[in-house]
Amino acid sequence: MPATPPAPRSIRSLPSWLLGRAAARGRGLVAEVLAREGLKMWHHVVLSAVVDLGPVAQAELGRSIALDPKDLVGVLNDLQDAGLVERTPDPADRRKNAVTATADGRRVAQRCAAAAREANARLLAPLTSQEREQFMEMLHRISGVRD
Repeated sequence: MPATPPAPRSIRSLPSWLLGRAAARGRGLVAEVLAREGLKMWHHVVLSAVVDLGPVAQAELGRSIALDPKDLVGVLNDLQDAGLVERTPDPADRRKNAVTATADGRRVAQRCAAAAREANARLLAPLTSQEREQFMEMLHRISGVRD
């Protein structure tokens, strides 16, 4: 990853700026390993959600990951073209699509999850094990996202 020129001191002292830089670094590390599987970040997010939730209504899937329905359609098209997900009429409401991961999709999701964990381990490598736990707990608190 290319070095970023230092920001002015007044900016470097802002937690929001530092979190943004850390997030950008983390996204870059994860994007690099996902590219080996031919996936982009949103492909990974959607495929992982389908594996976790599936079969899942397409609208519910989009809400669960906070992805705009128009963007979700494009990602699902890519995943379906790659043979990783299937869309079929939802048995509960035939007007809706249900999305399910294929066997290949589940295998790719497992490989991507392992690669993403490895990339995140590289991101957090400067921290001790205890610091990692504390950091994750703090991120959960400030982000409002619970495990």
